[in-house]
Amino acid sequence: MRIRVLLNSGSTINEGRLAKGGDKLSPEYQKECAVAVIHPRIFKELGCPERIKVISNDETREVVVTAKCEDSVTEEMIFMPRAIWANVVVEPETFSTGSPLYKGSPVFIEATEEDVKSSEDIVLKVYAGGR
Repeated sequence: MRIRVLLNSGSTINEGRLAKGGDKLSPEYQKECAVAVIHPRIFKELGCPERIKVISNDETREVVVTAKCEDSVTEEMIFMPRAIWANVVVEPETFSTGSPLYKGSPVFIEATEEDVKSSEDIVLKVYAGGR
């Protein structure tokens, strides 16, 4: 089952602490940032998955993250910390501001059993052409 939602992304205290501390390749950074917060009803609708695949609106980019069930988001949205995992699926259009749209990007989500990739693997696979 695939569900369309809006992706909101932003800094969290721990994401900022780890990023500013130079720990972007650490397991702790991945645990903090490779997540998507999902509303409980949507989480149940997806079958209470451990991981979800977040797919860009144009279905050309996707990333697997850990699913986190919380009622801190509304049913029609998910939240991902602003990090490389969210950057894969955020709409790249900057509207001449120099910064992509980190709020309200339409995406699809679906349950998956695929593994969450490390930030290093994402850089090599997504941005360095699969090397």
